[in-house]
Amino acid sequence: MTAFGKASPEDACELKDLIESAYRGDSARLGWNHEADILDGERTSLADIEKLLADPKVTFTIARSDAGSIIGCVAVTRKDDRLGYLGMLCVSPTLQSGGLGSGLLAAAEDGARDIGLGAMEMTVISQRSSLIEWYERRGYADTAERRPFPVPRDPPLEFVVLEKSLTAS
Repeated sequence: MTAFGKASPEDACELKDLIESAYRGDSARLGWNHEADILDGERTSLADIEKLLADPKVTFTIARSDAGSIIGCVAVTRKDDRLGYLGMLCVSPTLQSGGLGSGLLAAAEDGARDIGLGAMEMTVISQRSSLIEWYERRGYADTAERRPFPVPRDPPLEFVVLEKSLTAS
């Protein structure tokens, strides 16, 4: 049985390893949800993860295996009184397609509602159409806004901005 909980500063190194394995390199190719064919190099730094874990505006939810290892994570950052930003949703590549990502997403959305947020926003690299479709099946909509990728690339990359209302309809 997978247990969800809040990440602590002591989890930073294990989170870094999970995020890198799920997004980049050959290990990421074991799952369907990766950037390994688009980007190489480091996905995030240990210092960035430590900064997120220390930020009171960020809630970092983790999933642990029965053995206690972190096998999934998601971060929600309060942008303002209404809007949360969802990021770093990932599941260990060998465990993808088993529902854990959907569970983490639901936990993140529930947590955002619990602190009074009415909407969730995220960005996805435009070339990742299967991931964009996955989020759309879960109620996220393309806002038509595009944001530049923070690091110049050739060819250039851009982010699609997706948003979901968290209020009952």
